[in-house]
Amino acid sequence: MTRSSLGRAAAVAVVVGAAAVGGFVWGERRATRPATDGRPPQVASAPASMPPAPASSTEESVEVSLTPEAIGRAGIKTAIVRSQATAASITVPGTVLSNAYRDTRAAALVGGIVRNVNVELGSMVSRGQALAVIVSTELADAQMKYLSAQAMLAADHQKLTRTEKLVTLGAASRQELEEIIAVHAAHETEVAAARQRLLLLGLSPQRVTALRGADEIVSEVDVPAPGAGTVVARAVNPGQVVGAGQELFVVADLSTVWVIGDLYEKDFASVRTGAEAIVSVPGMPPIRGRVAYIDPRVDPAARTAKVRVEVANPAGALRLGMFVSVNFSVPSTAGAVAVVPRAAIQAIGSRSVVYVAADGDEGRFIERAVTVGAPAGDAVEVIAGLKPGERVVSEGSFFLRAEAARTR
Repeated sequence: MTRSSLGRAAAVAVVVGAAAVGGFVWGERRATRPATDGRPPQVASAPASMPPAPASSTEESVEVSLTPEAIGRAGIKTAIVRSQATAASITVPGTVLSNAYRDTRAAALVGGIVRNVNVELGSMVSRGQALAVIVSTELADAQMKYLSAQAMLAADHQKLTRTEKLVTLGAASRQELEEIIAVHAAHETEVAAARQRLLLLGLSPQRVTALRGADEIVSEVDVPAPGAGTVVARAVNPGQVVGAGQELFVVADLSTVWVIGDLYEKDFASVRTGAEAIVSVPGMPPIRGRVAYIDPRVDPAARTAKVRVEVANPAGALRLGMFVSVNFSVPSTAGAVAVVPRAAIQAIGSRSVVYVAADGDEGRFIERAVTVGAPAGDAVEVIAGLKPGERVVSEGSFFLRAEAARTR
């Protein structure tokens, strides 16, 4: 190797050594963090490739302090958190039916031809109102028999009177008198039976009493409404031939109705006769009723039993055949829970919070996250986050939510 070559190699070695020393010094300065509080510098122990530690997801509680004047202007009021026994509910589908105990059926008392029908479906009728008129030859024949029996009775009465006088004079025997008395009694029975038949065929007692001659015989009879209510069934039209006992109309008293639901087998022990039930119909306020009957038979296929709820329906809002929901409140085994007014709950994102009044420090309110349960009328259940006896803001909590947002 020549001298010039040795000189160039030595120069390269010097440059490489200087670069290595400089790199070491620069790298150590990058890894060293100067202290700002007088302590010796700290050397980072974690590699630069490790991710930063995640931030805590628990939000700090926020406190809001207000002066008495600010509390008054905001209309802030507090309420005591109360304890309430939890209640479960069972909801089943139901159908509205008429109260079968108040349904009355109007039937033809005599066979004949319908001359006129005075009511239509849905008509409101009163007791005794004429629903239809029937023309009947059977009725006319019964009146003729009644008049004949009356005439025979009158003749027997005259004969009895004459015989009694003859017996007194000795011109007739006692045996003849007894025979006439027996015939007279038989005719009296026939008249009474004929009169009763006219009443059964639909003639009024006044009309039967006024029947004296053939010119007073009538062939038309009314079909009266057996009770007051609404005509829900009509099975007859003018000109139709009907028989005695044939059902023509059904009149239902809809001031109370039945709601029939299907109660599942697992709920038999929870619902009792006499229990309160709430009937819900879309677009209508809830209607309260009572369980009147639970069928002791179980449908073998559906494993349900029919439950009957009797509901007052004075305004006729519930119509026959409507589909409704029936809710039964049953005791729960979950114990008691805290209950607060609905206005006390405020939503912040996906959280529900309340503002608890600090004990012994008037005007200081602490925001607290809670777990909300089911609504209970004007209140709401709080499953977690509150204890009975604490005071929460019941009015003006939205103002505290805004103040807490500014503080946060």
